[in-house]
Amino acid sequence: CQVIVHDVNELTEKLFPIVEAMQKHFSAGSGTYYSDSIFFLSVAMHRIMPKEITQIIQVDLDLKYKTNIRDLFDEFDNFPEGAVIGIAREMQPVYRHTFWQYRRENPQTKVGEPPPDGLPGFNSGVLLLNLEAMRQSKLYNQLLEPTMVQKLTEKYHFKGHLGDQDFFTMVGMEHPELFHVLDCTWNRQLCTWWRDHGYSDVFHQYFQCEGEVRIYHGNCNTPIPED
Repeated sequence: CQVIVHDVNELTEKLFPIVEAMQKHFSAGSGTYYSDSIFFLSVAMHRIMPKEITQIIQVDLDLKYKTNIRDLFDEFDNFPEGAVIGIAREMQPVYRHTFWQYRRENPQTKVGEPPPDGLPGFNSGVLLLNLEAMRQSKLYNQLLEPTMVQKLTEKYHFKGHLGDQDFFTMVGMEHPELFHVLDCTWNRQLCTWWRDHGYSDVFHQYFQCEGEVRIYHGNCNTPIPED
C-alpha cells in the first residue's frame, strides 16, 4: 500500500490559474480568494495529477461507510461513453432555489426539478473522477475556459457558493452526458436545512432514497445514525 501526501499550498498554486475565473461565480465570498481554489480541486484534478493516475475517488470528511469502498471503484466500469465524472444527485431543493430566475423564465424546464425526471443538481460529497477521460474529453476541457463559464452562468443566471459542486451542477444542466449519476445510496445526504427554509411542500421529493445505504453523508453537521 503506497500513501502519497500532497502539499495543499503546492496544489493551490497549480489550481489557481485554472479555476480563478470560475471562483467568482461559485465561491461564498465576493472576491476571488487564492485559498478558495482548493474547493475546485476536483474540477481540474486531471491537470494536476501525474498522467499515470487514471482514476481517483474524492470524498468529503463527513461520511460514514457501510460497505467496502472498493465496491465504489467498480462504478467506474459503469460509466457510459463520454462520461468523465461519477456523482450523486443533490438531495435537497437547493438548486430549485438557486435557479429561480431561470425557472421563472422557462416554466417547462427540468432544471431544479426533483428526480427521477428532473435535474436537481449534484452533490460533490462523493466523486469518481475518471482522470484519463477528463484529459481526453474535448468538451469537458472547453467548459473550463473562462468564456464558457461566463456564458453558462449568464444563461442560467447562476450565482453559487458551493465550489466544485456548483460547477458540476451547472455543467450537468447543459451537458448531462458528461456525468455518470451514482445511486443515492452511495451518497445518502442527511441535511434537511431546506425543508425548514421554504420548501417543506416539495422537500420529500428530493430527499427520498430507496435501497440499503452504502455511504452516509452528514452534511451541514447532521448527525449520522449509529449502527
